[in-house]
Amino acid sequence: MSGEALTLGALRRMAAKRLSAVFGSEGTPALDSRLLIAAVLDIEPNRLSLFDYRAVSGAERTRIEDYLDRRIAGEPVARIIGTREFWGLPIGLSAATLVPRPDTEILVEAVLAWFDRHGGRERVRRVVDLGTGSGAILLALASALPEITALGIDLSEEAVRTARDNAERLGLADRCLFVRGDWSQAAAGADIVVSNPPYIQSGVMPGLPREVRDYDPSLALDGGADGLDAYRAILADLRRILVPGGALFLEIGFDQDKAVSGLVEAEGFATTLHRDLAGWNRVVEAERISRGSAASLLGRA
Repeated sequence: MSGEALTLGALRRMAAKRLSAVFGSEGTPALDSRLLIAAVLDIEPNRLSLFDYRAVSGAERTRIEDYLDRRIAGEPVARIIGTREFWGLPIGLSAATLVPRPDTEILVEAVLAWFDRHGGRERVRRVVDLGTGSGAILLALASALPEITALGIDLSEEAVRTARDNAERLGLADRCLFVRGDWSQAAAGADIVVSNPPYIQSGVMPGLPREVRDYDPSLALDGGADGLDAYRAILADLRRILVPGGALFLEIGFDQDKAVSGLVEAEGFATTLHRDLAGWNRVVEAERISRGSAASLLGRA
């Protein structure tokens, strides 16, 4: 695309054509090109067409071409621009965090529905997110639930830093604490525990789509030989960290509903399944029936 000066509209159409030639019907060339160009020019994507007759500088064009080259090489758009919208919030990403997916919003919806059934969204509650990554789930909940205090735990220090940065930028750092830890070791006394843990079987990892295999962190994907290692680790300590009357919400793989529900029910919890946008069971909700007062959110370090 280098050469004579271009208007933004012409460059946007050329970029979409270039991406379409690579990805065909499997891609979203118009959307991808709009998002990439908008990120370079710091313009809201839905307003980009208003600037179609704006001239593009040589430096801007070079950076846009770099973004297009990265996209053609298979890098996801969200990785290139460094953010992804989740629950209406701009979530910053890093190499140590997953790109939040729309299906994960089902977990947020399930938690909010639990609050609606148990005293409303203004109730003071303590929420713990195990394997928090970018903090997307916890920050979405904090944005919708004004009285919760929240703790996010992740094994990756880089992920913890990313989540803290997101909390600061979104003005939620006063209610959201992020710490490095191995699953639930740093938590106790939670009313709600949420997690989108690694659940891909180790043997399946090499066959994942390139955008996932090459760009998502394996630590956040690999769930062991049967994909259930993280669930076992969470459930092993659940009764200590979850208060009586509290609830657990787990995202699961599309074919893991029976396996994960079985593990949860074996611990004496009643389960409910929530379907994703494609109709697969995507979230296991588990409620601890007896009620009691919450202990301190932070337990042993």
